[in-house]
Amino acid sequence: MEIDEVIREARAGRFRPVHVLTGTERFLIERAVRLLKIASVGEGPRGFNDDVFHGKGVKAQAVVSAARTMPMMAPARFVLVRDVEDLVAAELDQLATYVGDPSPSTCLVVTAEKLDGRTRFAKVAQKSGALTDTRELKGGALRDFALRETKERGHALASDAADALVDAIGADLSALDDAIERVSLYVGAGQPIALESVEACITRVRVDTVWSLVDSVAARDGRMAIQATRSLLADREPPLKILALLARQLRMVGKMRDALAAGLRGPDATKAAGAPPFKARDLEASAKRFNGEELAAAFRVLAETDLALKGSRVPPEVTLEAAVLALCGASRLRDVATVAAAARRR
Repeated sequence: MEIDEVIREARAGRFRPVHVLTGTERFLIERAVRLLKIASVGEGPRGFNDDVFHGKGVKAQAVVSAARTMPMMAPARFVLVRDVEDLVAAELDQLATYVGDPSPSTCLVVTAEKLDGRTRFAKVAQKSGALTDTRELKGGALRDFALRETKERGHALASDAADALVDAIGADLSALDDAIERVSLYVGAGQPIALESVEACITRVRVDTVWSLVDSVAARDGRMAIQATRSLLADREPPLKILALLARQLRMVGKMRDALAAGLRGPDATKAAGAPPFKARDLEASAKRFNGEELAAAFRVLAETDLALKGSRVPPEVTLEAAVLALCGASRLRDVATVAAAARRR
């Protein structure tokens, strides 16, 4: 069962006796948990019909006892077990017995980032149809998410507006959902959402600046690259996030190179690269400026910078600027000391 189906059924007031939700896409999992609780408990008094357990140290008997308790002035009970992968083997095995024969008057929701498929619990959950694995959305799936969310709010979202939203926000579904809500309020109930509305409300300044940074790196223009970096920092973008955005755009450049090498052109090549259509020409130009060795070197710089940003005492802005210079070929990123010295010289 897909997470979208779980959410759709919960919105319609339907739920299954057991839902085991696994994966790294926390936004969708938390949405499903919230909606399943509403679907099961309904308008009944809260506190009497819902229980929450957290994996480590949880006794399966306490979970089973709560799940087999009859609901009080509500259609069903709601029992949530978070981080079930932290349960010791014996407790997990006991919980598997309940999953195989659950109470029809309880909605038991179990969450885990990852389950060991060899355990009896995972096998029973899979066999009973209770298991839903939720992976992080990427590429076209993010665009589909934006289209669904705007439709849910009563808006038609233009194709280029969907591309601009995803390009502006990235893969953070919580931030993307928040951006859609802001655009929804901006245009008004039932109104279509065009590219102009996204630009006015969410702003493409950051998007354009990130692409400007990528284009400057591709052109080995250190001055323009540093200017774009400082513009992003001035907008209070965290250095680690800027690095992630830069890595994302460079991955598109790499995919564009592969697409062009495979004979794809125009929209087909852009689609294969996972980039918005309006960047087709610029992306193709950037792809042609990089060879495979240069891209590999760039990703080594990004990896080293990621470690430096997470574990160094050097100011993160200094580290980021030095990394940008290294990407432009103006310096080399050997260690944190080199990073700091290179950036301070600039």
